[in-house]
Amino acid sequence: MNIALGFIEANLDKPLSLHAVASACHFSEFHFHRLFSALMGETLNDYIGRRRLERAINRLAYRREQSITEIVHELGFSSSANFAKAVKAFSGYSPSAIREPDEEHKSKIGKLLSKYGKAFSPADLYPACTRSALTGKSITRDITMNSKEVEIRQLEAQQVCVLATTQGYEQQGIFDTWDQLIAWASAQGIAPAQQARYAFCYDNPAVTPIEKCRYEAAVVIDPSVEVKAPFRTSTLPAGKYAVLRVKGNDEQLNNARLALYAEWFPGSGFEPDNFPLLERYHNDVREDGFVDLEIHIKLKSLS
Repeated sequence: MNIALGFIEANLDKPLSLHAVASACHFSEFHFHRLFSALMGETLNDYIGRRRLERAINRLAYRREQSITEIVHELGFSSSANFAKAVKAFSGYSPSAIREPDEEHKSKIGKLLSKYGKAFSPADLYPACTRSALTGKSITRDITMNSKEVEIRQLEAQQVCVLATTQGYEQQGIFDTWDQLIAWASAQGIAPAQQARYAFCYDNPAVTPIEKCRYEAAVVIDPSVEVKAPFRTSTLPAGKYAVLRVKGNDEQLNNARLALYAEWFPGSGFEPDNFPLLERYHNDVREDGFVDLEIHIKLKSLS
């Protein structure tokens, strides 16, 4: 299934058939379709359609230097009219309303709400200071991204043991997943204080329903360590990363994530690579009452 999801993410800008996805992970079409629906809670076509439109909404918000027409072509939609119709049917808002959130923009009930129960507002895609600039409303505190806070690091590849949560970004599900992984790593002789802990955060909860968000807990391991199901091995790829350390509450963490995409990237000379956002944990929020982590976003230079 992880092979299938990776194949889909890498090919969202192309037509994706059941045959192509099933072949990529060496399943028969009949068995794969049933397995996918059972594990993911939605059909393959629904999943692909949702992911394609979630990516479109994120591009509208965070690649503001691109015109809507450029995004249409980049994501493989047949026309700007079809793109606008699909985005509005899915989210309840037009592409221009997502890019320029305003209370005067009227929404309709989109598929995000009617099918997935996700209440969506374009303003939630932006940190508070950006919302203020876009809507003309003042805010009580300035949280504008300071570019000096972001460090560019060249990281070496690392092997990790991964365990995915089955409850999306639901907090208790994440805690339970970490408890299992920390116990496993301790049994392998990696003391809790020595564990380098990362999370693969695949989705933006401002647009993706919380239970549909993909989250994987990961601990760095030596390649010689044997890993068995339900755990699996993966790799933190070598490359250049934007790194931002955040200490505070959940709201401050969320604003930091959004500000990286909405404020830092446009003038950085980089764009996000096709790799999920990583979080490197330095504490346990359950013990300390606050988060202390580094956000890592893999980079590629603007072409």
